[in-house]
Amino acid sequence: MAKEKKAPKPKAQTPKGFRDYFGTEVTERAEMLAQIAGVYHRYGFDALESSAVETVEALGKFLPDVDRPNEGVFAWQEDEDGDKGDWLALRYDLTAPLARVYAQHRNDLPLPYRRYAMGPVWRNEKPGPGRFRQFYQCDADTVGSGSVAADAEICAMLADTLEVVGIPRGDYIVRVNNRKVLNGVLEAMAVTDEAEAAAVMRTIDKFDKVGEAGVRELLGKGRLDASGAYIDGVGLSDAQAEPVIAFLTSKGETAAQTIENLKAAVGDSAIGTEGVAELEQIADLLAAGGYGPDRIVIDPSVVRGLGYYTGPVFEAELTFEILDEKGRKRQFGSVAGGGRYDDLVKRFTGQPVPATGVSIGVDRLLAALREKGRIGSKTQGPVVVTVMDRDRMGDYQAMVAELRSAGIRAEVYLGNPKNFGNQLKYADKRNSPVAVIEGGDEKANGVVQIKDLILGAKIAESASLEEWQDRPNQFEVPRDQLVSKVREILESYS
Repeated sequence: MAKEKKAPKPKAQTPKGFRDYFGTEVTERAEMLAQIAGVYHRYGFDALESSAVETVEALGKFLPDVDRPNEGVFAWQEDEDGDKGDWLALRYDLTAPLARVYAQHRNDLPLPYRRYAMGPVWRNEKPGPGRFRQFYQCDADTVGSGSVAADAEICAMLADTLEVVGIPRGDYIVRVNNRKVLNGVLEAMAVTDEAEAAAVMRTIDKFDKVGEAGVRELLGKGRLDASGAYIDGVGLSDAQAEPVIAFLTSKGETAAQTIENLKAAVGDSAIGTEGVAELEQIADLLAAGGYGPDRIVIDPSVVRGLGYYTGPVFEAELTFEILDEKGRKRQFGSVAGGGRYDDLVKRFTGQPVPATGVSIGVDRLLAALREKGRIGSKTQGPVVVTVMDRDRMGDYQAMVAELRSAGIRAEVYLGNPKNFGNQLKYADKRNSPVAVIEGGDEKANGVVQIKDLILGAKIAESASLEEWQDRPNQFEVPRDQLVSKVREILESYS
């Protein structure tokens, strides 16, 4: 009889494009989300937690082909008693689910509906350095208001949020543009063909990489890229290209100057004039609220996402420098973006429903704060109550209960208590600030030993003990002073 082969052991590794998050990282994210939620709540937005799974039909951006959904989402088809059912997918953002939620529950929701949502999203894309297939987003949207005051409010809230989480003024800028202005520029160029318009927009999107001269070349016959390869241009004449250049270079010293330059760029276009007027109104509303150009600016160079948005569009950029993987200085870049998308809910209702919102890339923002040294230090672990006599576990549980009742994070050592040194090694690995020790003698005398592990670590690292000689790192106190002494030590490091 053939010997049955053992099943191979599964590999203990995360799937490609995913990662695990441990204590400090999870805590830092939770604290940031709480801070962001506090700002959103203060602005009057309500929390919404929608399903992580949507039908592919509801997501809309990725539709199934004959056999499977297009690439971009993690999707599967339901099997209902042998019959093929709906295609389902993990959400790729938090906006598409909002459109479905609003369309489904609109009769029960206030109008406008102001909601914020936070959570992971999934994209079936090729992973790369710092680019994962699962990441967190933090959105706030107003559905049902066509007023540009809603757009201005989102911009103000975004600026406030960045400051609350630890990005000071001078280290960020919120930049605002308008899709309608670009539509006006296309009209001024006499570009009516959809394919040609899309090519112009792709070229505009390269402005931050190739500059004014590069955009001129790409709008015309084409250009050589850095590798020496020739990139075909859109094929426009110099006269046709001029409104685009005027649009991209219209940022002035003040919002008023920028507005005047944009008026010239759109010429007689009605839609372009409407977009410029909206930007002017947004600038006035922000100025009235105290949000000056040191925080929010009108900037026509914001072009990413203009193919999706229908009106104002905004982007939060961090302006401080960091070193890339090759040691070169570069700006940190964008951490949030959004704008007005008046057509998304229409897919469900058949009627236009105005909407505007913003999405913050939580992981990017956390990375920025680590880069600035505002987070990333070791998280303090719990006070560890050591076990000197396993038969007196009830005494140790009583101690830890007192500490917890006083609001102090604490735990009893639950490993093998035979080797006391291992208990202290455990406390060190947990980054514990204090260890509590009560052996038989201490119990008989009604005292406990309180060991200051933070000070002990400093003494161990110090080349000179003299500076620490007048500071003991272990104290014997009456048992009823356990909580007060531990609190005293903790507060000395807060």
